[in-house]
Amino acid sequence: MSKNEQQYLDLCRYILEEGRRKEDRTGTGTISIFGYQMRFDLQEGFPLLTTKRIPFRLIVSELLWFLKGDTNLRYLLQHNNHIWDEWGFQKWVESAEYNGPDMTDFGIRSQQDEEFNKVYQEQLAIYQEKVLQDDDFAQKFGDLGNVYGKQWRSWEGADGEVYDQIQYIIDEIKRNPDSRRLLCNAWSASEIKNQQLPPCHYAFQFYVANGKLSCMFNMRSNDVFLGLPFNIASYALLTHLIAHECGLEVGELIYTGADVHIYSNHIEQVEKQLLREPRELPSLKLNEQVKSVFDFSMNDIELVGYHPHGPIKAPVAV
Repeated sequence: MSKNEQQYLDLCRYILEEGRRKEDRTGTGTISIFGYQMRFDLQEGFPLLTTKRIPFRLIVSELLWFLKGDTNLRYLLQHNNHIWDEWGFQKWVESAEYNGPDMTDFGIRSQQDEEFNKVYQEQLAIYQEKVLQDDDFAQKFGDLGNVYGKQWRSWEGADGEVYDQIQYIIDEIKRNPDSRRLLCNAWSASEIKNQQLPPCHYAFQFYVANGKLSCMFNMRSNDVFLGLPFNIASYALLTHLIAHECGLEVGELIYTGADVHIYSNHIEQVEKQLLREPRELPSLKLNEQVKSVFDFSMNDIELVGYHPHGPIKAPVAV
């Protein structure tokens, strides 16, 4: 049994047994704990859950989107990635330019009302097509504000300068691998009002020892059932990509979460997942011909030996 996956399952059990009921911004309600850490040995295998199928290509396209410094949904939609759609859709339906059916609290209503869900899906499809085809619309309503890509690649400092935090980390690893400043921060107090969703994984730091690259990422808020499996795999992939460019092996991935929660409408799904036995972890294969983190495409990243249990669907809280 994979220790990497077992500790995630142990976290789920711990929240169900010890967590506190809390209300939240979405109105859904959670079972929550405060403060938790897990350590994943990346030499053991790529930490993608096997107790339910996780769509790895969505993780890849989202990370490449971040690394491009992009904040517009068009790139994701072009790669059939819809994990951010609801936040862009919310921006449109709450604007003065929207004149369709009432979409107030669409996230909750679409789960509770089958007829409303049909109308919601129709409007969402219209939104997606507009982002893909209409440049003006995409600029207004496809852009999510100064979210991860902007902060990672174009951080604006109080001095008026723009900083590429990812490039800095790569350069610093190559020239000074013992540095304690291999840090990227996505949380900017002055930018929160300009972000459709403030960063949940707000900072990460790298560490080089014995020819291996390790990463610790920090989360202020974490949806354990839907979000955390993506977050773990995404930062594992980022660690592999940077290690690849810097000529290093991969070491540990360390997760530190603050408000770590299971949504009240995910409990049944979590309990179902906990009945499943973990399987052997897959491995990651990168195109050796690609030298720079920023030059990777979808076709340059391959998951090998992934044989999970079937998917378990659950609604996203918006």
